Amino acid sequence: MTATSPFSPQEIAAEGIKPEEYAEIVRRLGRHPNKAELGMFGVMWSEHCCYKNSRPLLKQFPTTGDRILVGPGENAGVVDLGEGLQLAFKIESHNHPSAVEPFQGAATGVGGILRDIFTMGARPIALLNSLRFGSLEDPKTQRLFTGVVAGISHYGNCVGVPTVGGEVYFDPAYSGNPLVNVMALGLMETPEIVKSGAAGVGNPVLYVGSTTGRDGMGGASFASAELSDESLDDRPAVQVGDPFLEKSLIEACLEAFKTGAVVAAQDMGAAGITCSTSEMAAKGGVGIELDLDQIPVRELGMIPYEYLLSESQERMLFVAHKGREQELIDIFHRWGLQAVVAGTVIAEPIVRIFFEGKVAAEIPADALAENTPLYHRELLAEPPEYARQAWQWSADALPSCTIGGIDVQGSQQSWHEILLTLLNTPTIASKNWVYRQYDHQVQNNTVLLPGGADAAVVRLRPLEGQGKITHAQSAVAATVDCNPRYVYLDPYEGAKAVVAEAARNLSCVGAEPLAVTDNLNFGSPEKPIGYWQLAEACRGLATGCQELATPVTGGNVSLYNETLDSQGNPQPIYPTPVVGMVGLIPDLSKICGQGWQAPGDVIYLLGASTTTLGASEYLATIHNIVAGKPPQVDFALERRVQKVCREGIRAGWVHSAHDCAEGGLVIALAECCIAGKLGAQIHLEVSPTQLQRLDEVLFGEGGARILVSVASTQQATWESYLHEQLDEDWQKLGVVGNTDTDLGVLTTDNQTLIQASIEEINDLYQNAIASRLGGSRLGSAE
Repeated sequence: MTATSPFSPQEIAAEGIKPEEYAEIVRRLGRHPNKAELGMFGVMWSEHCCYKNSRPLLKQFPTTGDRILVGPGENAGVVDLGEGLQLAFKIESHNHPSAVEPFQGAATGVGGILRDIFTMGARPIALLNSLRFGSLEDPKTQRLFTGVVAGISHYGNCVGVPTVGGEVYFDPAYSGNPLVNVMALGLMETPEIVKSGAAGVGNPVLYVGSTTGRDGMGGASFASAELSDESLDDRPAVQVGDPFLEKSLIEACLEAFKTGAVVAAQDMGAAGITCSTSEMAAKGGVGIELDLDQIPVRELGMIPYEYLLSESQERMLFVAHKGREQELIDIFHRWGLQAVVAGTVIAEPIVRIFFEGKVAAEIPADALAENTPLYHRELLAEPPEYARQAWQWSADALPSCTIGGIDVQGSQQSWHEILLTLLNTPTIASKNWVYRQYDHQVQNNTVLLPGGADAAVVRLRPLEGQGKITHAQSAVAATVDCNPRYVYLDPYEGAKAVVAEAARNLSCVGAEPLAVTDNLNFGSPEKPIGYWQLAEACRGLATGCQELATPVTGGNVSLYNETLDSQGNPQPIYPTPVVGMVGLIPDLSKICGQGWQAPGDVIYLLGASTTTLGASEYLATIHNIVAGKPPQVDFALERRVQKVCREGIRAGWVHSAHDCAEGGLVIALAECCIAGKLGAQIHLEVSPTQLQRLDEVLFGEGGARILVSVASTQQATWESYLHEQLDEDWQKLGVVGNTDTDLGVLTTDNQTLIQASIEEINDLYQNAIASRLGGSRLGSAE
């Protein structure tokens, strides 16, 4: 940086630009930038927009496959569902805005991901969310949690897109820095997939949608910085959404796309006008001139810097065929929306911005959107000390078990008491307090409701002029998954487990896993441990997606998720690579949920009998220990177990299926009882050595484990199939009871380990979250 710079080091740093990056800006421009240009580089060179720390790692992801129509690089990925149907889907984060203003932060996160979907020409059909918060005992967490849920429900309910599934974790690691990841699915409605690359020199550039104000100023840079006490002053960096206006925007855009008059379209998300102009120009290998005087505004006295960095919601940028712009303007006016010609496509590959008749900014498009800084950071030569110490932990450090229970910090606790404690833990407990606020049945295509199955299932109804379904009906299944404690303790194995669990959840409803969108939530990549976690997790995701043939179609990276602890030291979140996965159900009549269906059905455990207490919910909740290694993924067994589950469902043998995840086998059994409102009698084979570690048998965790129930009349056929497909990797556990039957877990020699009434476990499980928030309780009949 030369002495002639018009900006102080503090002003440059305020834009999120490092000194060496500023020097590179000067070199590329051949001059110092003005204030507007500095702001444009600040947002476009932020991690949120250009992935400068993560892009080298993302290149290892598999991104192609027989069903992949659009991969990374566009607003959303698109997969071929067959029979003329195409599905667009994407996940994105709104973490920092939600930490500062939970309602609007979460609401505009929903609005933003919906725009990514309909910008492709797809009608949004479903939403899912993946949420992380601190301890629910903390009043601040309660405020953030209730605000985020209210924001999601407000926007989704008003815009008319069902929120059909998701996950919620609570852990002190997220205190002050919640994670709000939102996934959307849409069914292609236009004859062609709409891309974002500008084309056609002389074609008009249209600004459509809402007006521009000062809300959301510099949101991309805000999302790429660590949170601090000063972040509370950054409320202008949180956008304000209008779901009713977005509903009109959906209809207007889809109508406009069907005319064939639109060459390209881009959502004005992060970095607003700056992002949309530069990305459209760079992807098309052309330039764009834009006149800010033509932009509809809702505030007076705005300057170019504010126009260019505003993240006002519900806005889009189109490139139209020359001569057809009025046709598009008329459509948007008919929907009560703004629509103006604000610019032109030019041959010179630059973004040139005019204001009050003068050039306000002029930057090569490639410098903003494609040729951005890239950091290849050095990876630690060995795992960091915290991980090596954690891996030394052994279950031998815990007290010995007895049939009656285990000593916990000097107090004997029965297995029954431990079951109740775990069911009352917010991370495991029912999320009904959350999903009851969402309209999950709008559009009338939600087949399996939240809480009833391991994945959401949405009916596919061909839209006008689209494909024809040959089966009775087809459906798409979707899930979002991540066990962050696994990833924290072993990022590589933990990330593999994320992919495996997502595929397993789809298989549990009878869906064939197709493809992935991911949301990488991590701390600072500039710190050796943070970068090690990110790099190892990316390697694990790549391995998992390759092993299960689920290519990555795109996603989102959210780094610098750190807050200051009580001593003023930065405290990162657990590394949280959330995987959103979609699957295809060819025949909607062949699906199942997790609840027992009929008394007398036979219960089986498919998959591995070995488990571990390392990284388990039992170890963290009951013993207050976060240590050990998470379960290692056996992909060969995963593929066999998941295939058997899917084929069993499609053959009509399997009546219910449920993944054994957090809390292990007994928690999964309890959840099946609660969902089906039926009891169960289980007999476990326990070897003499396992008697010393009964907690591992009951609450240990491991992959490739699915609980299923099968009609007794199909028992012989089913067991013959299991012998053929799984050899010895399955167990018959017991039978489904009646509505007045308890959950009984016994050894094979009839020693009782757990005897719990369904009413008791249901009450704790259903009301765990509401009771902590002081809300009304659900009746045991629900």
